[in-house]
Amino acid sequence: MIRNRHLAAFAVMLMAVSSTACNYMGQPMETTRAITQPHPETTTAEETIASPTAAPTETTEAAEETEPAADGPSAKDKKPPVDTASMTALELSKLMGNGIDLGNTHEAYGHGSHPYGTEPTVFEGLWGQPVTTPQIIQGMKDAGFDCVRVPVAWTNAMDYESGDYTIDPAFLDRIEEVIGYCIDADMYVIVNDHWDGSWWGMFGSADQATRDKAMDMYVSMWTQIADRYKDYSDYLIFESANEELGDRLNDKDVAKDSGALSTAECYETTNLINQTFVDTVRAQGGNNDKRFLLIAGYNTDIGRTCNSAYKMPTDTADHKLFVSVHYYTPSDYCLFGSVSHWGNTRQYEEMDTNLEMMTKFTEQGYGVIIGEYGVLTGGGSTPREDWQLWFDNFIANCDLYNYVPVLWDCNDLYNKSKCEIADPDVKEFFLSHSNAAREGMSDEDISAQAMEIMEDGLEKSAKRVADADDIPYSDDTSVAWIMYQSADWSIAYSVGDKYDPTAKADGTKATNALITGPGEYTIGLDFTEAGKPKGIAFSAIGISNGEQFYPNSVIDIKSVKINGEETAFEGKPYTSSDDGKCTRVNLYNGWVGKVPDSARTADGSIDGITATPLIVNEKTTIKTIEITFELIVK
Repeated sequence: MIRNRHLAAFAVMLMAVSSTACNYMGQPMETTRAITQPHPETTTAEETIASPTAAPTETTEAAEETEPAADGPSAKDKKPPVDTASMTALELSKLMGNGIDLGNTHEAYGHGSHPYGTEPTVFEGLWGQPVTTPQIIQGMKDAGFDCVRVPVAWTNAMDYESGDYTIDPAFLDRIEEVIGYCIDADMYVIVNDHWDGSWWGMFGSADQATRDKAMDMYVSMWTQIADRYKDYSDYLIFESANEELGDRLNDKDVAKDSGALSTAECYETTNLINQTFVDTVRAQGGNNDKRFLLIAGYNTDIGRTCNSAYKMPTDTADHKLFVSVHYYTPSDYCLFGSVSHWGNTRQYEEMDTNLEMMTKFTEQGYGVIIGEYGVLTGGGSTPREDWQLWFDNFIANCDLYNYVPVLWDCNDLYNKSKCEIADPDVKEFFLSHSNAAREGMSDEDISAQAMEIMEDGLEKSAKRVADADDIPYSDDTSVAWIMYQSADWSIAYSVGDKYDPTAKADGTKATNALITGPGEYTIGLDFTEAGKPKGIAFSAIGISNGEQFYPNSVIDIKSVKINGEETAFEGKPYTSSDDGKCTRVNLYNGWVGKVPDSARTADGSIDGITATPLIVNEKTTIKTIEITFELIVK
């Protein structure tokens, strides 16, 4: 997902950058991540958003105890209660059940400020989390979770800049302790290399020597990890990366000359890294010969991972591979909270369509793990409105298709101080979806129940209509509207090429226009009852079905008023279409790398055109936006 510092970079991924604009609202899609938030791992423009990560918490006396309470075999010797040696990833999926992330803890980044040899538990508190204890992990099991994902920043314990890739033995010891806590609680445990200061950008360096160093470090890292934990049973699963395999191989945080990879080369490098991961782990012996492995998808984005350019690695073990993607769609609702509600028919259909895409992998015998998902709370223990509609349908999809869902949580829904889920409705939800609660249910029973939940949700969604003043979406009409996302990510209105007047912050009032042909129209947004959004992170004018009913038309903007004041453009806008259906003009879209060849303007000239013609100070409180334009049909 998702990190607090690189939230802007995450938003870039979510917006599925095309040559003309962002496809902000949906898969593909984050990811990447995040506002408590997947990962406060980095610190660029994401810091402009109030961090929703949980604040440092008090730790109870019980949580301060670190000694395991129960007698029995050591975690290294403990095996799952059934024989997994001959199992496939699809079969293990059913045993893994529902999972939870130990978020913002062992991947909390302090490399550079904390030198090699730093006590490992110091890192665990850097992002406001308590030190992991057996009680915290057992509490997760008791809350209804049957597997846990442990994100790790391994370069916290390396002096890799000097070319020394040795992981501090004390850090390896500490991660082994946490693995032991999970296995002692009879939980499957996933360990990865997670963001990790974005060293991954070395793969996108213009210098081949830097790329070679990146691969050398990656191989050394997984050689040490796999060798150290080689004797652990199938309770332990290794994951090749987090969200970094893909576009973020071009990140410039560490390698300032990064950005050299084309999209095709990002795919090729992703495939190479994943293949290297499998080969390296398998070569370390012990149970690694047949250990289940989790392969990071491209950007962990469903659409990008389902692209034919993404290849699963070859493997000497038979059907022991999972593929990982993340799911926070729509991001304005799940991540930022700038949209208040979820549950209309289009949103149900979007989720169902996105998740069904991953059957491409299950049909080939691969397991699917949704390594992160959620409707993030912004740091509180109570989820936002309509959370259960989203969760019900999401988990039902996972049950239907035999995916493993792993909740992203950073001391929010699950309280690490009390070692429990505080909200009673959320508590009951996860308990009812645990393996223990489903004991005795057949696969057919679970699938039938999932189908019933999905069909019921979709049927009821038809009754969730927009306000009476909104113009509803129809395939038979064209509607003009203003897409908007505030610079503080607090308020949004129908962002994306699909017109949806219900996708908005509460209190937002829109003046949309039914397009009946060429002529002049006025559209607007009024936020005076919605809050105090600051500036513009993204905005565009959209005309639904415009390319169908008015092909090659031009939106010629006559007037833009912000808070009633006429606002001048600082560049020349252009008309285009991302999806071949919605006609649009970008007002401010900082994610466009190249103006498309299909760009069109009223005067026929493309000189000086830009995707960011409307620049507004990010500190300006936006109360109203009013735009008058002429639709010119050619």
